[in-house]
Amino acid sequence: MQIASHVEELQRQLAAAAAAGGSDTAELAARLAAALEPAARLAILEALSEAAGEITRELAPGSVDVRLRGREVDFIVSRPAAVAPPGATPSGPGATPSGSVPVAGAAAAASVDDSDDATARTTLRLPDSLKVRAEAAAAAEGLSLNAWLVRAVTTSLDPAPGAAVGASSSYTGWVR
Repeated sequence: MQIASHVEELQRQLAAAAAAGGSDTAELAARLAAALEPAARLAILEALSEAAGEITRELAPGSVDVRLRGREVDFIVSRPAAVAPPGATPSGPGATPSGSVPVAGAAAAASVDDSDDATARTTLRLPDSLKVRAEAAAAAEGLSLNAWLVRAVTTSLDPAPGAAVGASSSYTGWVR
């Protein structure tokens, strides 16, 4: 998605509004429009990132990420895995020890079709310090710990197309 056309439209609208004020106002508006271009791009990117975050909360365990490549914005949609490993069986519900987190979802232990809401329950035992960090990361993204863990496992098992695997000299990441 090119955001340049949106920034240019904003600049045109500023110039049109300033034209009513005379030549001095139009000249000042032209200088302001050029100076505001990076801020306008950033504001549009932040709005797109917030929208992707809201969509991700609704899609969990799937996700939508916004990536900036040069001046182009890409949306990466990750869906949960549709096939479970053979022999995977869910564990029954029960008490979990301190540091354990019950996890439900396709990436945890069972298959989930896009049309089926079946989930499985499994117990994940984490060191307390890691659980605290995972809870903080989930809260920062506005997700439940379960949704965050399912998304993390799904992303690990099914990396996004074009994601770097192994060491490389390029950088990959998400804009938030």
